[in-house]
Amino acid sequence: MEGANLSEVTEFLFTGFPKLQDGGLLYFFPLLSIYTFIVIGNLLIFFAVRMDTHLHNPMYNFISIFSFLEIWYTTATIPKMLSNLISSQKTISFIGCLLQMYFFHSLGNTEGALLTVMAIDRYLAICNPLRYPTIMTPRLCTQLSAGSCVFGFLILLPKIVWISTLPFCGPNQIHQIFCDFTPLLHLACTDASMILVQDVVHALAILITGLIISVSYIRIVIVILGIPSAEGRKKAFSTCAAHIAVFLLFFGSVALMYLRFSATYTPFWDAAIALTFSVLAPFFNPIIYSLRNKDTKDAIKKLLCPQKVFNVRGR
Repeated sequence: MEGANLSEVTEFLFTGFPKLQDGGLLYFFPLLSIYTFIVIGNLLIFFAVRMDTHLHNPMYNFISIFSFLEIWYTTATIPKMLSNLISSQKTISFIGCLLQMYFFHSLGNTEGALLTVMAIDRYLAICNPLRYPTIMTPRLCTQLSAGSCVFGFLILLPKIVWISTLPFCGPNQIHQIFCDFTPLLHLACTDASMILVQDVVHALAILITGLIISVSYIRIVIVILGIPSAEGRKKAFSTCAAHIAVFLLFFGSVALMYLRFSATYTPFWDAAIALTFSVLAPFFNPIIYSLRNKDTKDAIKKLLCPQKVFNVRGR
């Protein structure tokens, strides 16, 4: 009789969005502008690197792949956010929720793995420059890039499959702006201790990855500070400054969201932190990689105005 009273949840309702009559359109157009900028900015970086032979080296290869991943990372959540802002029914199907979580976190894990590879790449280039060309070969570069993608997309499959088998019998309100593990698991009619287990696993993965990257960059900074000439220090630091900025922005916002453990935030701060790592961090990444890097800026100019660049070089 008890089983008969349980109704299976087929869709979830997001409660983190303002209602249309409460100014949903005021958020829609800024978010649409940010999403458009993210897609166009990262596409420019991706194609500029791919089409400029001067940038065909491991560092820029990793940057171009990271930019490509950023497009799909934001596409996993922002289009649905935009839809919810102008819709009276702010819902998502159970399958849609699982797919959104899988692709969003798989792409995020892939980016985290790639940021680790980029940190190691900069460590080898600056701390071991003589052996760098023989270590970071094109083949190894391809293997590391592919390995990051395979790791990112396979590591979450067992978790998603497990969640798909859980019973959800109500309520169906997700107190967030997109589907995420903890808010969804709180709605499952099952043992809540599993939520703590997945939080610990998630936190350990973030801490280990962040520690590897931090140690690499600390070592890099120490080596740079030991360079005798100011010009040499400036040149060496400029090659990894953008990577450090992106790392701090990405992992800083992720840590705020997923290293909270028992701490709780108000719905406003939950949504604000989620927006930081799902929208604002990807928004600033193209700016960091284009404005902080002369080679990237030149490649983008060459991509957009090839005739003008050709004429300038001809003179």
